[in-house]
Amino acid sequence: MLILVISNVFSQSKYNRWSIEASIGPNKPMGPLTPGFLSPTLNLGHADLGLRYMINDYFGFKGDLGVGSFSEAAGVSPVFTTNYFRMNIQAVGNIGKMIDLPSLSRKLGMLAHFGTGFGRMSFENTRLDTQPDYHYNFIGGVTTLYKLGKRAALTGDISIIYNGRQTYTFDGNAYNAPFQPIIPKQNPLVHAPGTWWTGTIGVAFYLGKNETHADWYVREAEYATKEELASQINGLKDMLNDADGDGIPDYLDKEPNTPVGARVNSMGMTLDSDGDGTSDHMDQCPFLPGPSSTSGCPVEEINDQLDYFRKALNDGYVNVYYAFDSDKPLVFSISAVAYVANFLKKNPGVSVEVKGYADELGTEDYNMKLSERRAKAVYDLLTATGIDESRISFKGYGEDTRVDKTSVEARQMARRASFEIK
Repeated sequence: MLILVISNVFSQSKYNRWSIEASIGPNKPMGPLTPGFLSPTLNLGHADLGLRYMINDYFGFKGDLGVGSFSEAAGVSPVFTTNYFRMNIQAVGNIGKMIDLPSLSRKLGMLAHFGTGFGRMSFENTRLDTQPDYHYNFIGGVTTLYKLGKRAALTGDISIIYNGRQTYTFDGNAYNAPFQPIIPKQNPLVHAPGTWWTGTIGVAFYLGKNETHADWYVREAEYATKEELASQINGLKDMLNDADGDGIPDYLDKEPNTPVGARVNSMGMTLDSDGDGTSDHMDQCPFLPGPSSTSGCPVEEINDQLDYFRKALNDGYVNVYYAFDSDKPLVFSISAVAYVANFLKKNPGVSVEVKGYADELGTEDYNMKLSERRAKAVYDLLTATGIDESRISFKGYGEDTRVDKTSVEARQMARRASFEIK
């Protein structure tokens, strides 16, 4: 115990370890008592003073001194007075934390204690010429705590004490033996046990420079302070900022300064769908390669626009993207719907199917329904532009199993609706 105490005294700690505890309350000698002698159920006659040290916020030790007296039940028992004191060293366990009592209330606590020591009883007005009786004992009990503040707590304790080698009964008028000697006052030298209990209320005073005591310490890994939570929330808010307004939060945006109206991918990077070096928002023909001198459109006249349109759609250049578990199109990809709608208006003989997809997260049945809702959302946008419903169909295809399931970026690309010319 001394090694543990010394090593912890010189180590840094986030909580205080020492406390002084004082309490008073009733006692009750359960037995043995001389036949005819009785004690009251609640005899207010016990006081306790202790010094406790916690090795950590779960276990510790304490030494305590208990003093008091037993007396008769008035009117129903002969008079007797027995004075006593006991000294004990005990192990202490914070069972309140073990049963997660702090999750119910930060002001309630509970300790269990058990130990051993010795005691002394002296008797007044007995029929025997009794001498002070010395014995060893074992003690165990439970202490409830109610936090008053950083430096004090109310205590309520119930303890059971078991005396060993007790010479006399608790009233001191008989030997603690199965038989009494024939010759009065001749000790039969039979030492039997005795049992008694105490119930006390008191105060624990906490010592130390830290803000809290081990009784009330809450591990930082399990609970965050209000200040820490506020800091984390502010950090999340900062991460969700979208400085350039492209629909991609800053913590995901690899191009945080894209121009207003630029069409970007799921990482906030400006798209160049046809790879001609002209960004889509500046390219008048975003799916047909051409030089910048013609605003990204081919120099040669295009005779079969349908072939180019079919290639752009079938090669996956035109897609509408969604956030995780959402059927609301992301802002940056809405321009794909406008592109398809404009082409359909110029080519009334063309029909398309909207095909919805989901990533692999979630059950197969749920992903099938989610992909269908995504396709239906694009269908609704196209019909809202005036395209006849007979020219558009939609269908959910569930999970896109072609993507890399270990890649966050790939899963984002899987959450989409694409188009196919029918």
